[in-house]
Amino acid sequence: MTKKHVAVLKGGWSAEREVSLVSGAACAKALREAGYTVTEIDMTPDIANQLAQTKPDVVFNALHGSIGEDGCVQGLLEILKIPYTHSGVRASAVAMDKPMTKRVVEAAGLRCPKGMIVTKADMLKGDPMARPYVAKPANEGSSVGVSLVFEGDNFFFTEENWGHGESVLVEEYIPGREITVAVLNGKALGVTEIRPLDGFYDYENKYTDGKTEHLCPAPLAPEEAKAVMEMAEIAHRALGCRGLSRSDFRFDDTKGKGVFYFLEINTQPGMTPLSLSPELAAHAGIPFKNLVEMLVEDARLGE
Repeated sequence: MTKKHVAVLKGGWSAEREVSLVSGAACAKALREAGYTVTEIDMTPDIANQLAQTKPDVVFNALHGSIGEDGCVQGLLEILKIPYTHSGVRASAVAMDKPMTKRVVEAAGLRCPKGMIVTKADMLKGDPMARPYVAKPANEGSSVGVSLVFEGDNFFFTEENWGHGESVLVEEYIPGREITVAVLNGKALGVTEIRPLDGFYDYENKYTDGKTEHLCPAPLAPEEAKAVMEMAEIAHRALGCRGLSRSDFRFDDTKGKGVFYFLEINTQPGMTPLSLSPELAAHAGIPFKNLVEMLVEDARLGE
């Protein structure tokens, strides 16, 4: 049987362009090894014409960040009637909107850090809540723009150090451990604990080799691992995700029995050599080539 012609969308113009280029190249290589015909497309605003000329059977969406991950490209692919990987329009749009994601998962019973939306103008006036707190863009991924603000820090928001829109999500800082869970087709693959060697799990620590330890499987008690995997599956279902997603948590075990807090969900997790979801898939017995092939074979239109 002739395998599909797959267009791998990568790059684009979001803040996560460079990561997307690496993800896309890795996925394209794996698909070629699996026998697919592959065309790599570095997305431009002329993407509709790019796709019309390419005429793929399926799109593998390796884009990260705005446009590619927030429902925009998904909507275009629906109009063009080209099946695509990962989540559909609605799930992509909601998951990229961190405040809306929190409302959905809290309604589904998950615990989230207390927080609020603050305007950039109000942030510039001073701390919106008692330190320590976390400030992050309402619509970015890969920890772009995230700041941890602690008591005693000589740090204040200015026009120069905030370039991520007029809305800021501010949340209480949750101490403890960084935990992530990948979910494939509704089923959790496993749990990883993330330990940056310096600072927190920001953009540089995510994508620079040797900056972060991945403990896979995470050193959790069996009942703790089971609980957080169930939470990730609940988030995946509540948002209507499909294919692959990855949910991030904080595990506050600083006061006795640990408590998990849901932070956010990524509907198009990184597929770079340092990425967490392929690592968890491999731990679950799914090699990278098989993971990418599974996503292509599950590609479809609609929610």
